[in-house]
Amino acid sequence: MLNQFRPVIRRFIDPIADRIALPADYITLTGFLVACAASAGYASGSLITGAALLAASGFIDVLDGAVARRRFRPTAFGGFLDSTLDRLSDGIIIIGITAGGFTGLLTGLLALHSGLMVSYVRARAESLGIECAVGIAERAERIIIILAGSLAGYLIHPWFMDAAIIVLAALGYFTMTQRMIYVWQRLK
Repeated sequence: MLNQFRPVIRRFIDPIADRIALPADYITLTGFLVACAASAGYASGSLITGAALLAASGFIDVLDGAVARRRFRPTAFGGFLDSTLDRLSDGIIIIGITAGGFTGLLTGLLALHSGLMVSYVRARAESLGIECAVGIAERAERIIIILAGSLAGYLIHPWFMDAAIIVLAALGYFTMTQRMIYVWQRLK
């Protein structure tokens, strides 16, 4: 859904990417390490630390693709590494939020499962030759939901973080269903 704003985001990100001399794979790894730190922040009970580091990780994730496009040549391995570390980051963030007591175990597991299924359906569709970047809750939207829940949880009441994870799980399953219908329509 937020993919429609890519041209606007690129106008902001591309000048930054032009000044970075590090290979995109290093930036990808840095983003993953920052996501791990965000998870630790959440696990330690700090919504604001977790959210700040998650926002930084999300920014770095946008930056790595821009660096690959602008400064270096995008590679198949770079895309694979980015996608793999994104999945690991998504999972470790939910684990941190759950370990920090901001959501229940079942809710955390459902959010993990729905996130994995969103990614799996896309990967499986692409293995069939169908581009499947559709759905209401892609990765950027999921990160924004967690950030909004963190901010509301910090400013108002921690319950908002739990509500955000419930919404995240529900939208994940909805997105999975949207993608399944999209693929079904393309294959029939």
